[in-house]
Amino acid sequence: MANSIEANLITGRTIWQGVAIEGHKHEEAYAKACGIVEMDVSDMKKIRVFPGQTVKVRSDHGEVIVKAVKTTQGPHPGLVFIPMGPWANQVINPKTYSTGMPHYKGVKVSIEPAPGEKVMNGVELLQKTTLKAVS
Repeated sequence: MANSIEANLITGRTIWQGVAIEGHKHEEAYAKACGIVEMDVSDMKKIRVFPGQTVKVRSDHGEVIVKAVKTTQGPHPGLVFIPMGPWANQVINPKTYSTGMPHYKGVKVSIEPAPGEKVMNGVELLQKTTLKAVS
């Protein structure tokens, strides 16, 4: 796949995700806090994206459009982070292996530019997921 990278995805809680979830999932603040992928600047350069541009994150479990942002930790080339929420849930393995909790760490993903694509808000994303599951 041209202009893409392979990366290791981890997810987790952030202060901004925690604040935004107290609002409404259809609000822009929630998408800004959680509809992102934190990437090392060197990885952003490899796929020729700038902070704030949309990218497609794809795994064996699904795909999602999010905004690329500079990592707040690192540098960690090859390691990306999506805050817990419906965007991360699109690409993590849904199996819980009887623990009640999916694995939010160590998901192999590919990331590519997605110019012109829209980051859905939380409600739109959940509706899309529900429709896909029903069909």
